[in-house]
Amino acid sequence: MAHHEEDTLVTVVIDDVEYQMPEGMNLVDAAKVYADNDIPVFCYHPKLGNAGNCRMCLVELGSPRRNRETGEMELAWFPTLQTACTQTVREGLHVRTATQWVADGRREILEFLLSSHPLDCPICDKGGECPLQNLTMRHGPGTSRMYWNDKMRLGKHIPLGEIIYLDQERCIHCARCIRFQEAIVDDPVLSFDKRGRKQQIITNSDPGFDSIFSGNTTDICPVGALTTADFRFNARPWEMQAIGGIDPHTPEGANFVYDVRPDREKGGMNTIKRIMPRQNEAVNEIWISDKTRFVHHYMDHPDRLTTPHIRKNGQLTPATWDEALEVVATKLNAAGARAAAIGGPRLANEDFFAIQALIRAMGSSSLAAYPALMDGADIVNQVGVASGTNLGDLGAGDAILVVASDLHQEAPIWWVRVKQAVERGAQLVLVTGRETRLDKWAAHIIRSPYGGEASALNALGDDVMQVLNGATHMVALVGSEGMSPATSRAVAQAAANLLIETGHVGQAGSGLIMVWPGANLQGAYDMGFHHRLGPGYEPVDEAGLDYAGIIEGLTNGGVEFLLVAGANPVFDDADAEAALSGTGAFVVVQDLFLTETAEFADVVLPAQSTAEREGTFTNGERRVQRFYQAIEPLGYELIDQGGGARADWLIARQLHNKLGGPVPEIAATQLFAQIAKTVPQYNGMSHAKLARVVPQFPDVGGDDLYYGGTSYTNVHGTGMQWPVRAEMGSEHVSTAGVDAPAAVQPEDGMLVVVPTTSHYNRERIFTYTDVLDQRIPLPYAALNPTTAEGLGVTDDERIVIRLDGRDVPVTVLVDPSVPENTAIVPRRLQKQGAPHATTTAPVLRMERVEQ
Repeated sequence: MAHHEEDTLVTVVIDDVEYQMPEGMNLVDAAKVYADNDIPVFCYHPKLGNAGNCRMCLVELGSPRRNRETGEMELAWFPTLQTACTQTVREGLHVRTATQWVADGRREILEFLLSSHPLDCPICDKGGECPLQNLTMRHGPGTSRMYWNDKMRLGKHIPLGEIIYLDQERCIHCARCIRFQEAIVDDPVLSFDKRGRKQQIITNSDPGFDSIFSGNTTDICPVGALTTADFRFNARPWEMQAIGGIDPHTPEGANFVYDVRPDREKGGMNTIKRIMPRQNEAVNEIWISDKTRFVHHYMDHPDRLTTPHIRKNGQLTPATWDEALEVVATKLNAAGARAAAIGGPRLANEDFFAIQALIRAMGSSSLAAYPALMDGADIVNQVGVASGTNLGDLGAGDAILVVASDLHQEAPIWWVRVKQAVERGAQLVLVTGRETRLDKWAAHIIRSPYGGEASALNALGDDVMQVLNGATHMVALVGSEGMSPATSRAVAQAAANLLIETGHVGQAGSGLIMVWPGANLQGAYDMGFHHRLGPGYEPVDEAGLDYAGIIEGLTNGGVEFLLVAGANPVFDDADAEAALSGTGAFVVVQDLFLTETAEFADVVLPAQSTAEREGTFTNGERRVQRFYQAIEPLGYELIDQGGGARADWLIARQLHNKLGGPVPEIAATQLFAQIAKTVPQYNGMSHAKLARVVPQFPDVGGDDLYYGGTSYTNVHGTGMQWPVRAEMGSEHVSTAGVDAPAAVQPEDGMLVVVPTTSHYNRERIFTYTDVLDQRIPLPYAALNPTTAEGLGVTDDERIVIRLDGRDVPVTVLVDPSVPENTAIVPRRLQKQGAPHATTTAPVLRMERVEQ
């Protein structure tokens, strides 16, 4: 960890050797980084700070003081051993870590900790990566003086919730889990109960351990006290191989590893045993959400598609790849410029690039990234956060603007990082239609009516403008709550104007971030998956159809061929279902399952999951990151019979080749090389360069697991961030007019209905993850108490929202944070259960509908 130029260096003596260290740095950190001296810890963690609970870090400590009699400076040693984790570096500090006194102290601490610890290392999930195990071997007693009958007997399989289990006998009361929940993610749902040897961790929330970050506590637990329901007794750490992955669900691009192992029950195929955080201090640090950690079980679900299907006599029937590709190529060639494609956010950059190249080879630019909630990636190309931006560097003197986003639900890692920036002194400005978890941390809150966010940005008060103008750095995050593409574009442009006018573009630490409703929508637009922009945001000669135009084109003949890859619009969109059910167009779906959209397809092609192939994602901060193949593609044993799942990019390249295009690349690495030549922003990138790593602090996942926990050291790559135009100079960007739409207002007999994002929903990837089943809420509408009273309903009653002639049944959740005359309705909790964007609709009690 290099010191900053503004740090004051002081002289510290450790074991009779002088070192220059930054003043104020924690002594445990400083000893590790500058003296290569690993002081053992249990309760201390570089991300959590000190607690002084375990006393494992005992050292001899001497400090300069002035002699009262002589007035001379002298070195005074403390009469007792001191905890290093509670000390900070200061001039003249002397530390001894290798004396017999220190060794005796550490041995005695371990003896106390082990006095009631169970001897179950051979069956403990932490065995092989256990800090207590390692430190006992290094510093502990060789034998025990404790009587077996004196050991404390406590619970061995205590559910803190349905996800995390507690072994009370193993807990050493370090409080890491409690402190993580309180200090890092602001979910204080764990605490201590009782005292002394009977002290134990309890959950004080309903449901138990109610946090979307709960799995991180198992990583930082220094013993096997906390384990996850899906990994408990499933595999041993030394049996597994760690393969680098990138979060395929949300736009932050969190780094993780798949821990895989050959499984006898799967015929010797590698299976994913668990997902663990992979350190990337510029992206997710060492944390991942529970969605990232647990939503992988769908990958080997028995409902996965393994063979192509062709509709014959009204039924989808199995076929070979050769048969399916030949049919698709013939229909695509016949459609020509009336071809279109819709691509979902699980697709990699290689997939988006290959599909857009295929459709454009037909003379069409009818391309739509899905969900089609936001627009403005070309604005990001102008004034996105500059290269080198790290949200972890924001603090005192900086400003953060968040518009139309519930970050906690949409992008939880960004929520954590924004919260921590505020704790370091940054000023947070919110422009939202309702209260969210960020309100607690905001310096200024502007409540804007839904649809009026752009107008609100254009009319910020003097007090807010003073904060923004005076900020050293400024980051603006624009979300999708209640948005349509036109609304989000207006908001993005208004935010960009603010950044330009206040001088916060083109410099690291400042710029625009779009909170895309999916993992790789930034990459989609970079690749040219847009109806009016080609690769690298170059305008196309003739614009194609956007998402709404494609759906309309299915009914009016404007679209004769539609490829849907990695998207399920029918689950969300009644218009899409109506169009597909009556269209004469030829429809091809590439997906993992026979989705609601695939049921309308003429050909269904089985696609590989992100764990079954390699590729790249680009996160919302424009960091291009590589992921690797972790397991064999599902159905690989059917390859000789013409089956097996294939990568989306390979399917597109094989189709392109049948129509006279290039010979398909052998690997995604080759295709990315083509991307680097075609997309200017990606010039100079390669899979090899994306795999480069840089030194990071803190040092986690090393031999000293007691220090940073079991998050993985990053050996798979930290990625590359592409530059925006503003980095070429302010003269390369300029403000633009904002076509601000009117705010949506309630009408007589109607409420404003706002679609929002829930962290968990009822897409197949979630419903096929049993461990999270209880965390997925039932379909609901959140109403203000006054609004609920006016409708004559209370909590848990059933109501119906009438959307475009459809009755959508939901359960009432009375919530005082919701604006009056407004219904907050999360998307994807049921089929077609929310509007596309904020609208007005009648809301009726269920019995009135039944009458």
